[in-house]
Amino acid sequence: MAEDGDSPRPMLGEFIRVQRQMANLSLRQLSALAEVSNPYLSQVERGLHEPSVRVLKSIARALNLSAESLLEQAGLLGGTEQPDDAATEAAIRADRRLSEAQRRALLGVYRSYIEANNK
Repeated sequence: MAEDGDSPRPMLGEFIRVQRQMANLSLRQLSALAEVSNPYLSQVERGLHEPSVRVLKSIARALNLSAESLLEQAGLLGGTEQPDDAATEAAIRADRRLSEAQRRALLGVYRSYIEANNK
Protein backbone atom coordinates (compact mmCIF):
# COMPACT_ATOMS: atom_id res chain seq x y z
CA MET A 1 0.00 0.00 0.00
CA ALA A 2 1.43 3.37 -0.99
CA GLU A 3 1.69 5.99 1.70
CA ASP A 4 0.22 9.34 0.87
CA GLY A 5 2.70 11.92 2.19
CA ASP A 6 0.01 14.63 2.30
CA SER A 7 -2.35 12.62 4.48
CA PRO A 8 -2.07 13.35 8.22
CA ARG A 9 -3.07 9.79 9.20
CA PRO A 10 0.26 8.03 8.56
CA MET A 11 2.18 10.91 10.15
CA LEU A 12 -0.14 10.93 13.16
CA GLY A 13 0.10 7.17 13.56
CA GLU A 14 3.89 7.28 13.38
CA PHE A 15 3.96 10.14 15.90
CA ILE A 16 1.79 8.14 18.32
CA ARG A 17 3.96 5.03 17.82
CA VAL A 18 7.18 6.96 18.51
CA GLN A 19 5.70 8.60 21.61
CA ARG A 20 4.48 5.19 22.86
CA GLN A 21 7.92 3.68 22.32
CA MET A 22 9.64 6.60 24.07
CA ALA A 23 7.29 6.05 27.02
CA ASN A 24 8.35 2.37 27.02
CA LEU A 25 4.76 1.22 26.61
CA SER A 26 3.55 -1.74 24.62
CA LEU A 27 0.61 -1.31 22.30
CA ARG A 28 -1.49 -3.29 24.78
CA GLN A 29 -0.41 -1.08 27.71
CA LEU A 30 -1.22 2.13 25.85
CA SER A 31 -4.57 0.80 24.72
CA ALA A 32 -5.45 0.01 28.35
CA LEU A 33 -4.29 3.42 29.59
CA ALA A 34 -6.14 5.24 26.80
CA GLU A 35 -9.21 2.99 27.13
CA VAL A 36 -9.09 2.20 23.41
CA SER A 37 -9.14 -1.30 21.96
CA ASN A 38 -5.79 -2.81 21.06
CA PRO A 39 -6.75 -3.55 17.41
CA TYR A 40 -8.13 -0.03 16.93
CA LEU A 41 -4.98 1.58 18.35
CA SER A 42 -2.87 -0.62 16.07
CA GLN A 43 -4.86 0.60 13.08
CA VAL A 44 -4.41 4.23 14.19
CA GLU A 45 -0.64 3.73 14.47
CA ARG A 46 -0.53 2.21 10.99
CA GLY A 47 -2.53 5.11 9.54
CA LEU A 48 -5.51 2.92 8.67
CA HIS A 49 -7.98 4.71 10.92
CA GLU A 50 -8.60 8.37 11.68
CA PRO A 51 -9.36 8.67 15.40
CA SER A 52 -11.95 11.02 16.84
CA VAL A 53 -10.98 14.02 18.95
CA ARG A 54 -12.13 12.11 22.05
CA VAL A 55 -9.80 9.21 21.23
CA LEU A 56 -6.91 11.58 20.46
CA LYS A 57 -7.39 13.31 23.81
CA SER A 58 -7.45 9.96 25.57
CA ILE A 59 -4.24 8.85 23.83
CA ALA A 60 -2.59 12.19 24.64
CA ARG A 61 -3.51 11.85 28.31
CA ALA A 62 -2.15 8.29 28.41
CA LEU A 63 1.13 9.43 26.82
CA ASN A 64 1.39 12.51 29.05
CA LEU A 65 1.24 14.78 26.00
CA SER A 66 -0.74 17.93 25.57
CA ALA A 67 -3.94 17.23 23.68
CA GLU A 68 -3.13 20.26 21.52
CA SER A 69 0.12 18.75 20.25
CA LEU A 70 -1.63 15.53 19.27
CA LEU A 71 -4.55 17.39 17.67
CA GLU A 72 -2.05 19.49 15.75
CA GLN A 73 -0.30 16.33 14.52
CA ALA A 74 -3.72 15.10 13.37
CA GLY A 75 -4.22 18.31 11.39
CA LEU A 76 -7.15 19.37 13.57
CA LEU A 77 -5.43 22.45 14.99
CA GLY A 78 -3.45 24.94 13.04
CA GLY A 79 -0.25 25.93 14.76
CA THR A 80 -1.35 26.80 18.29
CA GLU A 81 2.13 25.87 19.54
CA GLN A 82 5.30 27.36 18.23
CA PRO A 83 7.52 24.80 16.46
CA ASP A 84 10.16 25.30 19.15
CA ASP A 85 7.67 24.19 21.81
CA ALA A 86 7.06 20.88 20.07
CA ALA A 87 10.79 20.37 19.49
CA THR A 88 11.57 21.13 23.14
CA GLU A 89 8.95 18.67 24.38
CA ALA A 90 10.15 16.00 21.95
CA ALA A 91 13.75 16.50 23.13
CA ILE A 92 12.71 16.12 26.76
CA ARG A 93 10.78 12.93 25.96
CA ALA A 94 13.69 11.51 23.96
CA ASP A 95 16.38 12.13 26.60
CA ARG A 96 17.17 8.67 27.96
CA ARG A 97 19.38 10.13 30.69
CA LEU A 98 16.18 11.08 32.51
CA SER A 99 13.83 8.64 34.21
CA GLU A 100 10.20 8.56 33.09
CA ALA A 101 9.19 10.40 36.28
CA GLN A 102 11.83 13.07 35.66
CA ARG A 103 10.66 13.54 32.05
CA ARG A 104 7.06 13.97 33.19
CA ALA A 105 8.06 16.43 35.89
CA LEU A 106 10.23 18.43 33.50
CA LEU A 107 7.44 18.53 30.90
CA GLY A 108 5.01 19.73 33.56
CA VAL A 109 7.35 22.52 34.67
CA TYR A 110 8.11 23.50 31.06
CA ARG A 111 4.40 23.68 30.16
CA SER A 112 3.59 25.69 33.29
CA TYR A 113 6.27 28.27 32.38
CA ILE A 114 4.96 28.53 28.80
CA GLU A 115 1.39 28.92 30.05
CA ALA A 116 2.40 31.58 32.60
CA ASN A 117 4.27 33.54 29.93
CA ASN A 118 1.26 33.47 27.59
CA LYS A 119 -1.00 35.21 30.10
